[in-house]
Amino acid sequence: MDGRMSKRGPSAPSIEKPRGGRARSVAELLPDAGGAAFRRFGFVQSAVVSRWGEIVGTRYAGVSTPELIKFPYGERTGGTLNLVVRGAHATMMQHIAPEIVERVNRFFGYAAVAKVQIRQGDVPAPRPRPAPPSLKPVPVELGASLRTIADPELKAVLEALAAGVAATRGAPVIGVDE
Repeated sequence: MDGRMSKRGPSAPSIEKPRGGRARSVAELLPDAGGAAFRRFGFVQSAVVSRWGEIVGTRYAGVSTPELIKFPYGERTGGTLNLVVRGAHATMMQHIAPEIVERVNRFFGYAAVAKVQIRQGDVPAPRPRPAPPSLKPVPVELGASLRTIADPELKAVLEALAAGVAATRGAPVIGVDE
């Protein structure tokens, strides 16, 4: 340099914070990342794809997968559900199409689907869903307030938080002078 100081001045030493915490899945970090893609290809709710086994049962979910739902222009009812079905199972799925329409509409809560269109193709094996957290009884010392929570995941987190708070003694210590 020619002896002049930069506008910023001397650079300050950078302080790095230690990284920590638990590893988290991408789905947890970006829960709605696939939402736009699903809406673009006809799915109002991505849960139809992810919960297909619960909607139609494991027997039919093993041989079929939802591809898209086509609605009439400007409508969200009376749509056509397009399914991809493995080989010879298409005939069986054609016979139970009214039951599939009923189950999908029950899932949505309104008459979203009016008919099913079937296409033969390769269906990937369904991935098993992780089991929900076990439902353990709430200890009496935590109080009756946690017993009314219906969501098992929220209840488990609050129980763990309450147990952690109950395990500590005294005021929290922020810094230790040595």
